[in-house]
Amino acid sequence: MNCVATLVPCVKTVQPSISEQVMNPKTLERWAPWMLLVATLLIWQGMCSVFQVSEFIFPSPWRIAEQTIEYRDVIAGHAWRTFWVTMAGFGIAIVVGVLLGFVIGSSRLAYAAVYPLMTAFNALPKAAFVPILVVWFGIGIGPAILTAFLISFFPIMVNIATGLATLEPELEDVLRVLGAKRWDVLVKVGLPRSMPYFYGSLKVAITLAFVGTTVSEMTAANEGIGYLLISAGSAMQMGLAFSGLVVVGAMAMVMYELFSYIEKHTTAWAHRGSQNT
Repeated sequence: MNCVATLVPCVKTVQPSISEQVMNPKTLERWAPWMLLVATLLIWQGMCSVFQVSEFIFPSPWRIAEQTIEYRDVIAGHAWRTFWVTMAGFGIAIVVGVLLGFVIGSSRLAYAAVYPLMTAFNALPKAAFVPILVVWFGIGIGPAILTAFLISFFPIMVNIATGLATLEPELEDVLRVLGAKRWDVLVKVGLPRSMPYFYGSLKVAITLAFVGTTVSEMTAANEGIGYLLISAGSAMQMGLAFSGLVVVGAMAMVMYELFSYIEKHTTAWAHRGSQNT
């Protein structure tokens, strides 16, 4: 239709150039971790090549990749064992952490009595519990699951308790005037308000759970990435040992991104600027 006849000015659509698309803040934010990873690997490989660092001391990324491909079946078997053991301990940590957090956060008396004790417990080195757990449960999956649980439940408990304990007194008073009971306030207002805290704690706790499982496997297991690290180190296969570390980091990163995705699609209301994304 003629622009003059319709009295509507014609506006030519300008397509952004490739450089503008690349320099877009959202695009840069999405690719920034990968760019940093590639840069780190290139610098790492360059330093190993220039200074001719022995692979028995500090293997290069290329050597680690070769060892990963060469022993992929062995690594996959140990990685799967570490993964499901970690998920078992982490699942228990979620249940116990949420329940304890709800109890502590819903009562000021419980918060004042239990929180300091839990803080003191969290300060204890969890690796020190592994020999005790071996005596109780023997060598196997028991100590690994419990170590993953012990090291990861505290962040979940603290964040749930904090989300409930920091509920505004004014809001609670208004809800009470409107006829809401204490249970209604906690369940219908307190728990939804604690969800951002909860997802934040999951992203921290899952990384700690992998640490706990790996530490336990290094001491009291005959399978898993932790056992692989000890075996590879004893055989002076440092490339294989670093491959195990890379696999653990990759598994933790995948779970972290999974929780970030769930958080983004369930609690977008709690994040500033989410309406523009």
